[in-house]
Amino acid sequence: MSFSMAKIRASVIGAGWYAAQNHIPALARRSDVILDGVSRLGQEELSKVKEHFGFAFSSEDFQEVLSRCPDVVIVASPHHLHYQHARAALISGAHVLCEKPMTLDVGEAWDLVALAKEHGRHLLIAHGYNYLPHVDQLTLKIAEGAIGTIEHAAVSFISATRDVFQGQAGLRQWESALFRPDRSTWQDPGKGGGFAYGQLSHALSLLFLLTGLAPTKISGSTFDRDGIDLANAASLCLSNSAVAAISGAATMPQGNRALMRIYLAGSCGVVAAEFDRDFCEIRQASGRVERLGLSDGDWAYRCDGPVDALVDLAQNAGTNRSTSINGAQTVATIAALLQSSRQDGQVQTIRAHL
Repeated sequence: MSFSMAKIRASVIGAGWYAAQNHIPALARRSDVILDGVSRLGQEELSKVKEHFGFAFSSEDFQEVLSRCPDVVIVASPHHLHYQHARAALISGAHVLCEKPMTLDVGEAWDLVALAKEHGRHLLIAHGYNYLPHVDQLTLKIAEGAIGTIEHAAVSFISATRDVFQGQAGLRQWESALFRPDRSTWQDPGKGGGFAYGQLSHALSLLFLLTGLAPTKISGSTFDRDGIDLANAASLCLSNSAVAAISGAATMPQGNRALMRIYLAGSCGVVAAEFDRDFCEIRQASGRVERLGLSDGDWAYRCDGPVDALVDLAQNAGTNRSTSINGAQTVATIAALLQSSRQDGQVQTIRAHL
């Protein structure tokens, strides 16, 4: 499919440390993108990001950025502002990439799904694992029945984020970043601070993508310190009656790749997807064993994929592998997990559809 010759005008709302480290450089690398508008609080920081990347316009008022009618908008503001900013961007007519978690409120997540559909806009969530090499190939093989009907999944995600959710030290990489994030973004439980919204969201989104299944109910527990969850464990039921064991923690030492592993057991085979080892194997009941052709580092986490997909989709190309429905199901699962933990593991129903 051919691309339009017109350049895509891109704006960013919430130009904090990760937008400056990943999203904006990913946009700037593309010759078919114009960096139009940028918004964040703090005039000094705003001027810094505008000048550093060469945006045409900047304002602390995100509505002024949207009034310029950009083609695409990246929302990378603190978690609790995602709904407000993504909603306004969709209404303005832009295609939107929203940082994870999509929202902190399940109803608001599904509202964004409906709004994107109503306005005919693409809405993507920034789940970078979904865009890594061969993930689309693996998803297709599973959908085509490589392991039969999925009956069980085991998901484990351990990332080097304890210093994000606790204390003042933060990540070592922040020392060289354009901006250092506000601690409240990650350490205030009232604003979505903690491992579940901040990290487990990656693993759940990837699980729902690979299996094509929706969550239905969950029983979970969390390990908390100072009101912040640092580890999660849950028993999850999926829409075809499959069962899944979900776990995650923020305890990987800094400087190491996150341990991300998903195992799927089907009626006629098994998938072992070990992202931290760049390894994926499909074992079938027939005796056939297939390994995906992964190279070293292929499955190391990065998040340029969603940015590229946003720009491509705005030009009638590309594929959305982190859809708004996937994002809403992820948020709904996390909300239910945390509620279950507060109620001593009581099973919670998950709102998985509009």
